[in-house]
Amino acid sequence: MGRSRGGLTTKIHALVDALGLPIGLKLTEGQAHDGRSADDMLDGLGEGCVLLADRAYDSDAMRNALAARGAWACVKPMPNRKRIPAFSPFLYRYRNLVERFFNKLKHFRAIATRYDKRDDNFLASVQLASIRIWLRHNESVA
Repeated sequence: MGRSRGGLTTKIHALVDALGLPIGLKLTEGQAHDGRSADDMLDGLGEGCVLLADRAYDSDAMRNALAARGAWACVKPMPNRKRIPAFSPFLYRYRNLVERFFNKLKHFRAIATRYDKRDDNFLASVQLASIRIWLRHNESVA
């Protein structure tokens, strides 16, 4: 995907549910802005859903797209915004579910060190690791 002096650079974008389990995954180049990749991941959000995301995803276009679907964006606003949109610090505390998912994902050595050179192979590895995370969760519940 992306290249830098350090080698291959790839960002993993994840959409997780209320239990921290992945429901959407996407890869982009490491240099690409996060906000551009959010549009096609929002299809899984319906009416009454809340999107918890970091500041990189803060844009009026994304908020309007979510409002059209009946969902709400709880995104910490950028400090340089003129009109600050509604934000709930209480709900934002649950964003750690996404960070905890990435922590579980990094426990897989092939993902943490990026063994795969091609982006489709790397995405397949990320998806396999995500399936394993789902299975581990279902084992502990059953």
